Amino acid sequence: MKRIGVLTSGGDAPGMNAAVRAVTRAALGKGYEVVGIKRGYNGLLNGETVNLGARDVSNIIQRGGTVLYTARCLEFKEWDYVLKAKQKCDELNLVGIVVIGGDGSFRGAADLSKAGVPCIGLPGTIDNDISCTEYTIGYDTAMNTAMEMVDKIRDTAMSHDRCSVVEVMGRNAGWIALNVGTAVGAMAIITPEVKFSMDDIVNKIKKSKENKRQHFIVVVSEGVGNIEEISKEIHDKTGIDSRTTILGHVQRGGSPTLRDRVVASEMGYYAVNLLDKGIGNRVVAMQNSKIVDFDINEALAMKKPFDENLYRIADELSF
Repeated sequence: MKRIGVLTSGGDAPGMNAAVRAVTRAALGKGYEVVGIKRGYNGLLNGETVNLGARDVSNIIQRGGTVLYTARCLEFKEWDYVLKAKQKCDELNLVGIVVIGGDGSFRGAADLSKAGVPCIGLPGTIDNDISCTEYTIGYDTAMNTAMEMVDKIRDTAMSHDRCSVVEVMGRNAGWIALNVGTAVGAMAIITPEVKFSMDDIVNKIKKSKENKRQHFIVVVSEGVGNIEEISKEIHDKTGIDSRTTILGHVQRGGSPTLRDRVVASEMGYYAVNLLDKGIGNRVVAMQNSKIVDFDINEALAMKKPFDENLYRIADELSF
């Protein structure tokens, strides 16, 4: 019996379970058995697998996290371990694997494809930082979670005439910060892609305060700077009581939104169709709201332009 494997790797993202469900049921519908590989590439190397039937993936489409668990696997950077994984795939009689994760997961999939195991990557990361696709599974849920949290923080900021400096996820990418900042009407949005000046932010806050604005929100991507220092500088130069909040891993959790469930279902189904045609070494992506695919190496080499127009709009509407 031909079998298809599915694994989740790297940071978890809401909608991964919807993708696992789609892969499983699409493969079963085409006559394949499905092998769930636990804990990413670590689980593949260690033989942590489970057979998945239609009922095994019932009632997971609405669940956050990943029922297959996830882990990072540094050993997979070494070719000897890739060959060991290839041997495990042969033992499991896998015709291919669907890998749900980010760029690091795709590099592993590219290596495994090179070793002779066809792999299809699905973009699953809340940061939306995969260059070949305009949308990644988990992004919408994370943004909505962060927006709801900032809305709650705003209530306290408004009650106390404060400036709240809020850090959202996105160590090397500012997509969450940009969209959440726009959605909550932040006074300033600080991202890795756009150079910022604290003097400009401070002057903007001062001018807005002169126009009777009493509370302020500043949204910052993690990794851009120390938000305690940013908050202190705002306080020292404006006299406004400034507080910091790091939203952290709450953004990874929770039930996926409608969009994440639908996109995950579309991408998972598409991935199985590729493997069924004997096609591997591809990444499933979204371009112009349509599901497409790219060679993994081509996808990894792409550069993703930052939405400078939305950044400008948010800035001009924030006074």
